[in-house]
Amino acid sequence: MESIITRFPPSPTGYLHVGGARTALFNWLYAKQNNGKFILRIEDTDTVRSTQASVDAIFEAMEWLELDWDEGPFFQSQRFDLYREYLQRLLNSGDAYYCTCTPEEVDVMRKKAMALGEKPKYDGRCRERGLLKTDNAVIRFKSPLKGTTVVEDVIKGNIVFQNTEQDDFVVCRSDGTPTYNFVVVVDDITMGINTVIRGDDHVMNTPKQILLYRALKAKLPVFGHVPMVLGKDKTRLSKRHGAMSVTAYRDMGYLPDAFINYLVRLGWSHGDQEFFTREELLEKFNLKNIGKSAGVFDLDKLTALNADHIRAATVTQLALKVRPFFKEKGYDVARNDYLEKVVGTLHTRSKTLVEMAEGAHFYYRDTVEPYDEKAAKKFLKPSVVPILTSLAEKLDAIPDLKEKTQEGAFKKVMEEMGLGFGKIAQPVRVALTGTTVSPGIFEIIEVLGRDRVMARLRAAVEFIETTG
Repeated sequence: MESIITRFPPSPTGYLHVGGARTALFNWLYAKQNNGKFILRIEDTDTVRSTQASVDAIFEAMEWLELDWDEGPFFQSQRFDLYREYLQRLLNSGDAYYCTCTPEEVDVMRKKAMALGEKPKYDGRCRERGLLKTDNAVIRFKSPLKGTTVVEDVIKGNIVFQNTEQDDFVVCRSDGTPTYNFVVVVDDITMGINTVIRGDDHVMNTPKQILLYRALKAKLPVFGHVPMVLGKDKTRLSKRHGAMSVTAYRDMGYLPDAFINYLVRLGWSHGDQEFFTREELLEKFNLKNIGKSAGVFDLDKLTALNADHIRAATVTQLALKVRPFFKEKGYDVARNDYLEKVVGTLHTRSKTLVEMAEGAHFYYRDTVEPYDEKAAKKFLKPSVVPILTSLAEKLDAIPDLKEKTQEGAFKKVMEEMGLGFGKIAQPVRVALTGTTVSPGIFEIIEVLGRDRVMARLRAAVEFIETTG
């Protein structure tokens, strides 16, 4: 059986966005699942718009998503000698010819065809003239004048194109630069690509590419065109829908495994299952379950799925991922054991790593003052001074601050004061964290440790007595 070889060929004219990342993911999954190869190719023939910054951004995004490539990256800008060789093959076989028609003349041809109700295209004026190369000549492919070209699409089914509607399209410009459809075919042939999975905005390019494959006596790859990704309003995905660069989602605190889980579900399904680990995707992904309808990008659904992945991850894994976000906040993350304890109290209640970092602030502050104004007004009142004082004494008297021993101290205060746990817990929560929203009290006390717990309980008493 022929080994599967796929590719991802981004143009470095901007950042890697959601649609491109999904295309890369589908190709990566299919290649890895079949023990094949996944090739990265940078299509940088547009020298005006291509930038090194965009190349670096693509690499950065691919590395964050952990979509490793087996070969490459290859750069089209470094392959012009190869393209010239293949152009000469087309000229030698009579499948291409030089054309000296000016852009203005071609425009007139197209307008004339439109006026006659025909498809606007080049009229083949230079097709049989046998022109030689000149400074202003382009090279055109000699498209067949009759018959059909069928795209056998594994996702959309067969798509039939009438050859009479095909243009004698340009394969090389007058300045010597080859065109997109031509270089893509040469690259795919020479790299052994046998499976092309890409967005359905490329469907109209495919018949031209099939004609080039045939003219070059090369075997056709398997084609699969994936529906577009739309915004929630069912229009083309744009920045207002969240069509940011992939790395923006990293910076917003999304996990790479959650992001690829969400991307793959924008067009592919496996029953009703929504949550997939990377290992499950590598096991279950296939081409036949890619849908024909456009995927709808919903940031709220991505966030909910990210929360599921945070809950499913180990504390050690999360500590590694969240470390940069903690450092950005100025937290001292030198003690990894402490970092893991903090993460252990927050991971079930955080939707993103940014949210986790924000929720950890009280663990890394010497004091929690100033308290949240509403919280202090409601819970740090003179009536709670005996509660905080008694709890501080009882906690300080026990040998350790593990959850079980803490429970005993709290129960004694409850019995002593004749109060339920909630009446005690909220003032203590505000005293220890400065707010009314936090992880469980017992978890907080254990992580903060005796010295800081005692200091914060006493500081709260002093605050109450001072502001009274």
